[in-house]
Amino acid sequence: MFDTLVPESQRRSLTELDERLDLSVGDRQAKRSAFWTMLTLSAIIAVAGVVSDSTATVIGAMIVAPLSTPILGVGLGIAVGRGALIARSVARILGGIVLVVLLGVVFAQVLANPGNVLSNSQVLGRTSPTLMDLTAAMATGLVGAIAVTRRDVGDVLPGVAIAISLVPPLAVVGVCLGSGAPTLALGAFVLFASNVVALIITATVVLVAAGYYREAAETVRHRWRRAYAVLAVALVVVAVPMVVNSMASLWARQISAQATQWLDGAPGAEVTGVDWHGTTVVVSVLGPAELPPLDELDAAVDAVLPWDPTLQVIHTVGANIERVEPE
Repeated sequence: MFDTLVPESQRRSLTELDERLDLSVGDRQAKRSAFWTMLTLSAIIAVAGVVSDSTATVIGAMIVAPLSTPILGVGLGIAVGRGALIARSVARILGGIVLVVLLGVVFAQVLANPGNVLSNSQVLGRTSPTLMDLTAAMATGLVGAIAVTRRDVGDVLPGVAIAISLVPPLAVVGVCLGSGAPTLALGAFVLFASNVVALIITATVVLVAAGYYREAAETVRHRWRRAYAVLAVALVVVAVPMVVNSMASLWARQISAQATQWLDGAPGAEVTGVDWHGTTVVVSVLGPAELPPLDELDAAVDAVLPWDPTLQVIHTVGANIERVEPE
C-alpha cells in the first residue's frame, strides 16, 4: 500500500528530508531567519484577518506560515529516533506559539471595541472544534506527510497549509485573551493542538511506513514506544473536548427541533437559539405572549439528554417584520 503512496522512484532520501525539515542542517542562519521572519509576518496577517473578519486575509496567512516545518520535523525525529531533532523542533513550535499569541494580545489592546471581535465568523469558527475538525486534520496531515516525502507532489503543500490551519487558531487565542475571553481562547487552542497532534501522528506513520527508520540507529524502536505513548496521550487530551463539543452540538440541534415542534401551537413563534450554561439548557424563543405549556418542552428535552437538565426558556415577545418594498 505504502509503495503506492510513496513509490521508491519518487521517495525523498533521508538527507533531503533533513534539509527540508531540520532548520539546523545546511545554511542554518538563513533557514532560521526565514522561519522567524515569515512566521512573524504570517502572524500579523492572521491577526489582522481575524480582527477584520476577512477570510481571504486569513487564508493568506495560512499559506505564508512556516509552522508546519518544525511540526513535521517532530514526526521525522520520532520516525528515525533523533531526540535532538524532536527537542529543537518542539522548541521552535513553542516559540512560534508564544510569538503569535502575543501579537494577537497586542492587536486586541488597540481595538476600539474588542468585544465585537469575539462574535465575528473568524473567531466563532475556531473556538468550538469538533471531531470533524480532528478527522479533517488527520486526513490533511496524511496528505502533507506524503507530499513532503515525495518529489512529485510538493505542489499540494500550499493546499495542506490552508486546510491544516495552524497560525489562525493561535491568532484567535491571542485576540480572545486580549479581549478578556479565556474560554474562547482555550477552544481555539484545542483546535491548534489537535491540528499539531494530527500532523505529527500522520507524519510519523508515513515516515515509518516509508522505511526511513531503516536508515536510523538501532535505538529507534525503544524511542518509538515512548513517543507513541506521548502521542496517544496527547490525542486523547485534545479529543475529549472535541467529543464534548460534538455531542453538545448534536444535542443542541435535537433540542432546537423539539422546541420548534413544541411551538407548532403558537403561530409566528420561532426558536432563535439553544445555548448551554453548565447543565442548564437555555432555549431562546421569539413569539407571541402566549406559548404552549413549558412541561411539554421540558419532557421533550429530558428525552433528548442522558441526564436531567435544568431548562430555561428566554421568551422575547414580538415577531419578525418583513420589509415591504413600495410599488
